[in-house]
Amino acid sequence: MSLQTKIMDEMKNAMRSKDTVALEALRAIKSELLLAQTSSGSKEEITESEEIKILQKLVKMRKDSASIFTTQNRPDLAEPELAQIAVIEKFLPAQLSEAEVETIIAKIIAETGASGIAAMGKVMGLATAQLGGTAEGKTISTIVKKLLV
Repeated sequence: MSLQTKIMDEMKNAMRSKDTVALEALRAIKSELLLAQTSSGSKEEITESEEIKILQKLVKMRKDSASIFTTQNRPDLAEPELAQIAVIEKFLPAQLSEAEVETIIAKIIAETGASGIAAMGKVMGLATAQLGGTAEGKTISTIVKKLLV
């Protein structure tokens, strides 16, 4: 079952249960998927990795918004953003723990023989490709910096 089909099914369920937060999040996903599909030209379907990137982008946007609202002491606006994150994350692959990510990055560093902060770009590229969708870029970056220094 494609992601778009899953989203449509969940949208129907959200409409039936009158879950406005979930419905808003699902509509945002559908909109981004359609935008990506039409902007890619003649290509009919977008790949799974592109779908994951879109979902991660939506989660990051909501996390940024929620943190801004929290710093401005607006929990009434932050709560819906956090609720939407939970809805969107249901469609993402299971996230690895920091210890698991650190193990994988340490292995990449050992294989490439990278040392020093100058090799960060190389390690980040390999780590992002290998961990695609199972870890946030910020987490990967933090761990790479920690291991290369």
